[in-house]
Amino acid sequence: MTEPTGGDEGNERATTLADANDERSSVEGKVPDLPELTEDEVARIEARNGLLQTTAMLDAIEASLEAGRFRLRPSTMMSLQRYAVQGLKSDAGGYRKGTIGISNSSHEPPPPEDVAAHVDDLCDYVNDNWESCTPIHLAAYVMWRLNWIHPFSDGNGRTSRAVSYLVLCVRLGFLLPGQETIPERIAANKFDYYHALDEADARWSEGRLDVSKMEALLEGHLAKQLVSIHELASGKSVE
Repeated sequence: MTEPTGGDEGNERATTLADANDERSSVEGKVPDLPELTEDEVARIEARNGLLQTTAMLDAIEASLEAGRFRLRPSTMMSLQRYAVQGLKSDAGGYRKGTIGISNSSHEPPPPEDVAAHVDDLCDYVNDNWESCTPIHLAAYVMWRLNWIHPFSDGNGRTSRAVSYLVLCVRLGFLLPGQETIPERIAANKFDYYHALDEADARWSEGRLDVSKMEALLEGHLAKQLVSIHELASGKSVE
């Protein structure tokens, strides 16, 4: 799990990550290759998949609100991940079969044989605490825990943000209005997002569940998303 960093090493790591927009990616070597794609083809597929995943997320929110009930299930996460990486990964929609690493991170996700049980536990936590915990807490927990498990060979970050937003909206009881949703805002600048993940990892390594940094991050992005409605309506920028 991620340990707190300090001194020159910690400062150097922070500077390096900031310069690269703190970008991280999954490193997993047991996924059969798909036919080789050009950079343009990959970019086109990723753009298409982003739209497909967003549409699927919004459809899931609408269906859950119309049904008046909700239970987070592993199949929901697997479906949203499949939209994110289909045409790019041969195991789209399925759990990873091998060990995995995360570039620019010291966190070591659990072995593949433990993934399904961890995802089940994630769902149980959300479902068991659906009424007793705030929407922000549940969304923050999903965002962190799914990244901690890293259940897929790729698309974990995108899927965590989609599932988190799904949980937030359904728990609130409505689709959040505003331009640039929370997932879009996080994707545009990931430094604070990765820092919040690291903080939750560190607290978990101490034996504590503490996603307060992620909660604060989501609260800030939520406020900006809602302020965008005021700006759109009034034509005035709100500082």
